[in-house]
Amino acid sequence: MQQLFSIFVFYRPFILWSLSINAVLSFFKLEIFIIAIIKLFLVGFLWYFLNETTARRKLMLYKNLGISTFKLFSLLYFIDFALSLPFLIVLREFV
Repeated sequence: MQQLFSIFVFYRPFILWSLSINAVLSFFKLEIFIIAIIKLFLVGFLWYFLNETTARRKLMLYKNLGISTFKLFSLLYFIDFALSLPFLIVLREFV
């Protein structure tokens, strides 16, 4: 349970970015499947950015909690998709 809470804490700064990306991509009338693939690419870019810069120290906390970087970013993607899917469905009705 502590690991899941830690992943939510890691995801918290990215929530607004995620919702704004959803809104922009929905404005262009992309399908939900395409949006999911784009977001998977963005999570991969985030992983690369955090591994290759000095922000790597931020990931040490999660390694100390027993969360590997693959587990962290894969759960981050699934949590993001689970929160984005209802938002995209509702937004699609109004756009």
